[in-house]
Amino acid sequence: MDTHLLSIVTFMPAFAALILAIFLRGDDEAAGRNAKWLAMITTTVTFLISLFILFEFDPNDTGFQFVDEADWLLGLKYRLGVDGISILFVMLTTFMMPLVIAASWDVNTRVKEYMIAFLVLETLMLGVFMALDLVLFYLFFEAGLIPMFLIIGIWGGANRIYASFKFFLYTFLGSVLMLVAMVAMFTEAGTTCIGGCELSLLTHTFGSETFSVMGVQIIGGMQTLLFLAFFASFAVKMPMWPVHTWLPDAHVQAPTAGSVVLAAILLKMGGYGFLRFSLPMFPVGSDVMAPLVLWMSAIAIVYTSLVALVQEDMKKLIAYSSVAHMGFVTMGIFAANQQGIDGAIFQMISHGFISGALFLCVGVIYDRMHTRDIDAYGGLVNRMPAYAMIFMLFTMANVGLPGTSGFVGEFLTLMATFQVNTWVAAIATTGVIFSAAYALWLYRRVVMGDLIKESLKAITDMTPRERWIFAPLVVMTLLLGVYPALVLDMIGPSVAALVENYTVALDAADTAVQSAEATH
Repeated sequence: MDTHLLSIVTFMPAFAALILAIFLRGDDEAAGRNAKWLAMITTTVTFLISLFILFEFDPNDTGFQFVDEADWLLGLKYRLGVDGISILFVMLTTFMMPLVIAASWDVNTRVKEYMIAFLVLETLMLGVFMALDLVLFYLFFEAGLIPMFLIIGIWGGANRIYASFKFFLYTFLGSVLMLVAMVAMFTEAGTTCIGGCELSLLTHTFGSETFSVMGVQIIGGMQTLLFLAFFASFAVKMPMWPVHTWLPDAHVQAPTAGSVVLAAILLKMGGYGFLRFSLPMFPVGSDVMAPLVLWMSAIAIVYTSLVALVQEDMKKLIAYSSVAHMGFVTMGIFAANQQGIDGAIFQMISHGFISGALFLCVGVIYDRMHTRDIDAYGGLVNRMPAYAMIFMLFTMANVGLPGTSGFVGEFLTLMATFQVNTWVAAIATTGVIFSAAYALWLYRRVVMGDLIKESLKAITDMTPRERWIFAPLVVMTLLLGVYPALVLDMIGPSVAALVENYTVALDAADTAVQSAEATH
């Protein structure tokens, strides 16, 4: 289906940002209100158009749909498209952005620039999930750092400059290796097209022979080196242990809306990269490195859960929780079977709703008390019953309570990993217990008990605007918990095709190695 719908969805927020930048003058209250309304209308219309794409999407077609293609600079292609894997990440992005803008309604500092930053960020995030060209993907992937860097550095907390530079340097340096690998791939394949184009020939071009680097034999040949180069970028973006330390600092210093976008959407780019590049393009490298990635995932789940247990800052606790939950994602992806990849994608979508809601929960009480210190609270249920109920739902979803979306992804990834490596699955399962410990401990200290602190006795419950923000997140968390087929039916055929191609490529590589050995 040849259409420009994807380009419209992708660039509509950027066009609105351009209108704000050129035509909106002044920094008074009226200008700020106009900026908020334009951002809200734009993100809502973008979501509605993406809904049309979702309804017209055919899950049984494992190829790319709604492809928008044009010649670009220096012979490169501008090419956008969605398949069963990327469509839900596009929907997650367009779904969350109106809620993010609504959560920013009380911002009163440089409002126009704030809205421009989020609108540009939406365009860049959507571009990552739709790009079908290596260069285009890299431009969207890296450019997304800039608005997030500004959001943390300008509207963040007291230590925002340190956090914003740490975020930028970690993610940028990881991506430099990916750029080198892309140049090598273009040199070898003669094209930057991905997704059914000539670049799929890389599977055969680079083979699976051993490759020597400074006297060290690299098993899996060039594919393993390319895999590691991409892995460096995606692992930082997830983030995986041990390159996760930028995330807690970024979350703590970011404004509430920045934390929501970071947790709900930006972290998913790493997992999406593994699915779009690592498994289909470097199957031999992925197979060689899979045991290491599985153990790194298990360590991440246990270690960051234990670190979360001793946090005194609510945002930092939820940030470490995010690292642990992303461990389940990488574990499912590199189990490299249908259940694992289904579970990983489901976990990413579910985590987008749940973690975004948890950061919004922190934002609700931070707006009233201006502190995220857990010890500053206690007994909020006496003054904020609606808030206590919402916070309880998302705490239980974060733990993975059956009936919520958090359960499905964790269960599927653990089942898939058990088929591949029982020890990794057993260790990762303890993370479920630890998550219950830190999440319920947080809830107990903040919400339950007697209201004895004088500073809390005048605190008010959620406003109608805040309740409306949480409503769609509650609906999606419960709906996907009781009816996960909404996601699994959408992604199933594309995931099955990915797993089949991965298996065929590994078999072909084994055959090539055996015939080479027989010849020698």
